[in-house]
Amino acid sequence: MRFTQATVRHTARPDEPPGAGATSQQAREPAHPSPRYSAPTGAGGPFGGPGLLDGLLSDDPAAVDTDVAGAVGATLARLLATRVDDARVLDPLFARDVAERVADFTLRGGRRLRPRLLWWSLRACGGGDRAQVRAALRAAAALELLQTCALVHDDVMDAAATRRGRPALHTAVAAQYGDGAPATARRLGESAAVLAGDLALAWADDTVAELLADGADLPPGAARRAHEVWRTTRTEMVAGQYLDVQGQATAAHTVARAVRAACLKSALYTVERPVELGAVLAGAEASVARALCRAGRCAGLAFQLRDDLDDLFADPGVTGKPSGGDVREGKPTYLMALTRARAAGTGDRHALEVLDAAVGRADLTGAGLDRVREVVVATGARDAVETRIARLSRRALRHVAVAELPQPRAAAALRELLTEISGPRDGTAAPGHRPAPAPTSTPAPPTGAAPAGSLPVAVPEVAR
Repeated sequence: MRFTQATVRHTARPDEPPGAGATSQQAREPAHPSPRYSAPTGAGGPFGGPGLLDGLLSDDPAAVDTDVAGAVGATLARLLATRVDDARVLDPLFARDVAERVADFTLRGGRRLRPRLLWWSLRACGGGDRAQVRAALRAAAALELLQTCALVHDDVMDAAATRRGRPALHTAVAAQYGDGAPATARRLGESAAVLAGDLALAWADDTVAELLADGADLPPGAARRAHEVWRTTRTEMVAGQYLDVQGQATAAHTVARAVRAACLKSALYTVERPVELGAVLAGAEASVARALCRAGRCAGLAFQLRDDLDDLFADPGVTGKPSGGDVREGKPTYLMALTRARAAGTGDRHALEVLDAAVGRADLTGAGLDRVREVVVATGARDAVETRIARLSRRALRHVAVAELPQPRAAAALRELLTEISGPRDGTAAPGHRPAPAPTSTPAPPTGAAPAGSLPVAVPEVAR
């Protein structure tokens, strides 16, 4: 399952003090030492510069408004500094090889999409007192740690050598101990990555537990509802990941299964649950939270469909990842499932032969990938996906309008963010391709909204 996030990574930190109880073997530096960790200094915004952590002393929501990513980064920096210090007390080797890497990976995260969605949902619902600001930043930090767990485990399952333009965690550990037998170093790297993902999840759970323990000043029922959302989010993330790897292993490329996997791994995990968590922490009415959940699910599906398109058609220099990775890995994406279904429906044997010869071929050449692109375009699958992305985006905005959010400025920021995540990245459109019309920023409320608790109408529609 591919989770994408652009980032810049920095690895400098002061030398670690020797830990209590370390053996001579534990204290010895390997031939290829692990990256050195330190809390980042940030860049830009009220939480940037040398006084990054000082911003944590303020619970002013207006300050967070101006730099949500910076505020979340500052929260993570203080939280992870404590966690890494605790790990050093346990064992300096464990801290250096695993805990510091988890902290470094998390602090060098990308766009902080999930925290931004959570924050603007909270603000749009009228949240912003001191207890809510603290809770929102903690919840956002937990979401970023959960994302670290997902990405680190994902790289092991996909045997991906790089992440965010640098060696993946398991690759870095294997290189660190590469002076020994290659197979042993590779196995150690994979094992370390599994444990690193587990540690990130444990730290995320600890962060939420602390949030809930301090939740007395939150709106009535908010702590309980937040725990329910968090519990559901973790399970959905794992379910989405399994459907992805199971579909890849069994070549189950049906449209219905692709939609379900996209719903779990992106629509829910990436967008809907962060939006819901913000609404819950704000003490929003259940009807408002439901409307925002529908908005998040529509935008989240659009987000995943856009990622499918970008993987095949976008400029790798813009996306930061090689083109055609999903095809070579045999990922059960909606785009490829729709292409195959359209080819089968019209009896296009040539298109089916191209897909059969290319999908799941790790050694697929550039020319072979070009033939896949031609088939995707010729069957009309590319244009169909673009049209559905635009439709889902419009419906997401209509659901936001239905929520009748009390804070217009924050609601506008939330609408803008939901539109941004499903839109094409700058420079990614192929020459001569005309994308589907962009959604408007001021949609009219929909007629006949979906009943409470049901999936938005966009979910079955995507499968058509």
